[in-house]
Parts: sequence; C-alpha cells; structure tokens
Amino acid sequence: MSVQVVAAKMAEVELKDVPSGKDLPAGSPMTPTSEGKCLGRNDPHEAGSSAAASPTAEPSKAGEGSLGLLNTNPSKMPQASALKRTDPQLNGGEAFVNRDGTVAEAPRMKKIQFADQKQEFTKRPSKIGRRSLSRSISQSSTDSYSSAASYTDSSDDETSPRDKQQKNSKGNGDFCIKNIKQADFGRREIEIAEQEMPALMALRKRAQGEKPLAGAKVVGCTHITAQTAVLMETLSALGAQCRWAACNIYSTQNEVAAALAEGGFSVFAWKGESEDDFWWCIDRCVNVEGWQPNMILDDGGDLTHWIYKKYPNMFKKIKGIVEESVTGVHRLYQLSKAGKLCVPAMNVNDSVTKQKFDNLYCCRESILDGLKRTTDVMFGGKQVVVCGYGEVGKGCCAALKAMGSIVYVTEIDPICALQACMDGFRLVKLNEVIRQVDIVITCTGNKNVVVREYLDRMKNGCIVCNMGHSNTEIDVASLRTPELTWERVRSQVDHVIWPDGKRIVLLAEGRLLNLSCSTVPTFVLSITATTQALALIELYNAPEGRYKQDVYLLPKKMDEYVASLHLPTFDAHLTELSDEQAKYLGLNKNGPFKPNYYRY
Repeated sequence: MSVQVVAAKMAEVELKDVPSGKDLPAGSPMTPTSEGKCLGRNDPHEAGSSAAASPTAEPSKAGEGSLGLLNTNPSKMPQASALKRTDPQLNGGEAFVNRDGTVAEAPRMKKIQFADQKQEFTKRPSKIGRRSLSRSISQSSTDSYSSAASYTDSSDDETSPRDKQQKNSKGNGDFCIKNIKQADFGRREIEIAEQEMPALMALRKRAQGEKPLAGAKVVGCTHITAQTAVLMETLSALGAQCRWAACNIYSTQNEVAAALAEGGFSVFAWKGESEDDFWWCIDRCVNVEGWQPNMILDDGGDLTHWIYKKYPNMFKKIKGIVEESVTGVHRLYQLSKAGKLCVPAMNVNDSVTKQKFDNLYCCRESILDGLKRTTDVMFGGKQVVVCGYGEVGKGCCAALKAMGSIVYVTEIDPICALQACMDGFRLVKLNEVIRQVDIVITCTGNKNVVVREYLDRMKNGCIVCNMGHSNTEIDVASLRTPELTWERVRSQVDHVIWPDGKRIVLLAEGRLLNLSCSTVPTFVLSITATTQALALIELYNAPEGRYKQDVYLLPKKMDEYVASLHLPTFDAHLTELSDEQAKYLGLNKNGPFKPNYYRY
C-alpha cells in the first residue's frame, strides 16, 4: 500500500504535530527507546497491539499514560498515534507518515558502541559503569601478571586503601579496608550467613550471659568472609576484643570487611592485596599501642610466624593459639619439636569436625564452583589429576568423578593411596600423565608439587589450580621469566604462553582456588567456626597446668558437642543408650562415644 493511500485512509484522524524526542517527558508512551524507535500506546508495529484489534479503544486520558498528543474522535476511527515505517533511505531508522503524505524522520538515537571497537575498551571505565563493564571484559588480556590491582573489586577506584583516610559513622578509623560505603551490603551478606550457621547462633544464646571470653584479646588471621564475620561477632558477643587480618590476598569480601569496620571491628584487609600489603596488614593488626593480644586464631600460620619472629616478647604473653590449616599445624609441630613453642596450641585442622566435614564436604562442592566460574569448563570426559588423597583430595575426586571426569590420583602415603584405588581411581605418578591431562589440582599442603618441568610438558590449554592452603604447591615463581608471556583474561585467571604458542590456564596464581575464585558452603564453615570458638574458650579458660607448651587436639567431647549443635537443622533425632547398653559398652550415656584413636 502506498504512502498516499495510507494517508487517505487516515485522513479522518486528526494528528497534532509529532514532537521531537527531547520534548517528551520521561516515561511517555512516545518516548524514543534505546533502539531509536518511538513507540505509541497502540503502535501497530508492536506485538499484541494493533488498531484493528481494538476498534472500540477509548481515547487516552490524562493520568493514564497519555500525553494528549492525539485529538481523535473514537466514533470515526480507531485510535492511532502515528503511522511509522522503516525507510532504507533513512539508514534503517523509523519514520512517521504525516496526514498530508509526507514522511518525517523519527528522532535519531546515538548508536551503541560494541566490543569490536577496540579503542573503547582501552579507556578506563567511569566509576559508575565500571562494575558492569568488568563483568563482561574483566581485565585486558595485555595486562601484566604482576598487577595486583587486577584482582581488586573493579567497582572502586584504584587508590590503595593504605593511602586513604577512612572513618566509620561513629568516627572510628582503626581499620584499613577497600570502601566503608559498602557496609550496608556487607551487613546483608552477614545476615544471610547467620541463617546457615545455627551452631554459632546457638552458642551466642547459650554462653552470652556467662561471657566466657571476657578479657580475651583475640588477634585473627583468616579468610575474611561473611562466615568469618559471624564468628567474629560471636566472639565479641562472648566478651572478646578482636583485631583481624586476611590470610589470603584474594579471598577477602570487601563488603563484609566494610560491615565489620562499621560495626567497630579493627579489620585490615581487602581483596587483591600485594605481598607487601599482606604483611603490612598483619603488622597493623598486631602492633598497636596499648593492646597486647592474649589469644591467636590463625589459618596458615602466617600471623603466628610474624608475632614469633618480630615480637618475641608479645609472643611469650600469648595464652593460646588456635590453628586450622595443614600448613599452620605443620609449622606449630616444627616449633614444638625444636622446643621453641612457648604457648599451648590447639590443632583444629585435625579435629574430627574440621577434617571430616570442612575438608571433605566443603571441597566436594566448591571445587566445581571455582572451576566453573573461572573457566566455564565442561567436566564430562576431561582427564584430571588430583595430587593428594587426603580429605580435600577425596572431596575433589568424588565431585569430579560424579561429573563424568576421568580422575587420576597421586599420593605418597600407601594408606591414602590404597583408599584411592578402592574408590575406583587410578594411582599414578604425575610425570606419567602430565602430557595428557586437562586439569591439574594440587591439595597436598606440600611445596613444589607441580614444578617447571611438569608445567613445560603440559598440553595446550591445561588448567592448573591449587586447593591446598598455601601457594607453594605450584612453582609459580618459575613461570615469571622473560620467555613466557602472561595474559590476564579474567579476574584471577591468567594464560601463561610459551614461545611456541602453547598456553596453560593458571587460576588465582596458585593460591587457594575455592575461596579466591568462588565461595564455599556456609553450613560447613559453621562447623569449623564453632570448633574454633570452642577451642578459644577452652584454651582461654583452662586452669593453669592443663595445657603445656605443646600442640593439642580438641577434646572428643567437644567435637561431639559441635556436631550435636548442627543436627537440629536436619530435624535429626539421636538415639539414646539405655543404662544397660551404656554399661555393656562401658560408655557414659552422654559421651564421648568413641576413643581418641577412632578414625571415623
């Protein structure tokens, strides 16, 4: 149908002049959209809306979305805003057909800049739009590997927190975090975590009146996440004063750190710290005038090591140490063996509630999460080698096997090795499979498990990551050489490229994958955090002489208590021994139910 015929048929409709886009109020039914269109209330080009479909349509009234642009007589013709068509002569834009048959071009909109226009991505994003941009393009692939800033929350400016003067709403500035303005968001994260940490919340209610940690000055170095925040606030509710730093430069949740700082906690941590920042934060946490810590809660042993080396007099006044990682416990046993441990320490890592729950079930779920978020890899059919078949290795292998991966295991311990074989995994030496595997995962707690020789022999595209606490398992330092090119492709994802073009995908620069690149199940962390809290209470309140200058395991009764606090979540009902049964087994009806050597 020609433009003239259409105009003749529409002659009975009296149209006012169509205003330009800038004259239309926001939200108007005639406001141009982001695609450059001008949509009317009953636009015949819109799906589900046509003039023919509404022959009895009433004219729009003021206050009902109409701007009075039309002066129509409903008895004559159906309402119409304007007839528009696409004209190739107008560069694909929309056009309005006036009643006299002339064509008026619709307001033009600015074109969207797409990713193929490279220059747009080399510009620093504005502060407002940086978060959404960073999610799609992350960091430029030409960034160097040494830029710690590339791991920071890109929603904030690049100024180091050490160079900022920050205060919370109460005027307190005894903290160093990324951005105090994120506190409200962090508070919501903490409230969500509280719902999945029933034991800590129960501990607050049961022990809050007694204040078993009154007078305790706890200095902590752990992952600063919403789950840790619940632990810290529980310790505070039980009477303790807390100062905290992060044990991993990539695992801090900035919004949670902000919420803690706003709540009055002295927190020194942010995501993407440099190595220098890491030790600076620990020192700021410890070295404060008029504050002598008497308890240490550590994850990895870095805080204990720092105090022991730099502040020996302070170390001697410590009443107890609680350590939760393989690496940190190993350091404590070394000190004890050398006769240099002058403080009683609690080995939480080898307690049943940590070893059998956090290490196993947490890693069984979070290994897949971390790999998916960083690489989008499909697990089915992939060949994976897991170095170490302790509880962490068992969890990783179980998850990968369930997803259809072909899983190999390396082990030094014949007992763990036999377990791997009985669970259906092939036991190998790393050099036997290094050329063919698609993913390499370390979880041994050792050093130099994956050395440069193995990295050189890996296939193109092999993913390399670490599920152990320390960053020593993968020899990342050997990759920082001139002949290798590093490309940052996503936050905490680097491509390391060899001269022949072969590349490996290195995650979190060899640091802990799940807490650096994803999150971990809150409920499992509740078990560990409750164990840590009870260990602090036990050491702090222990009578003189109960614990000597050595490393101890948590009492069995305490492990059982932690487990019992989590059972109500599952509506679980324990069976109780009868007097006759208890006598037959030689047990107390209330436990402990297993000897210390029982291995679960």
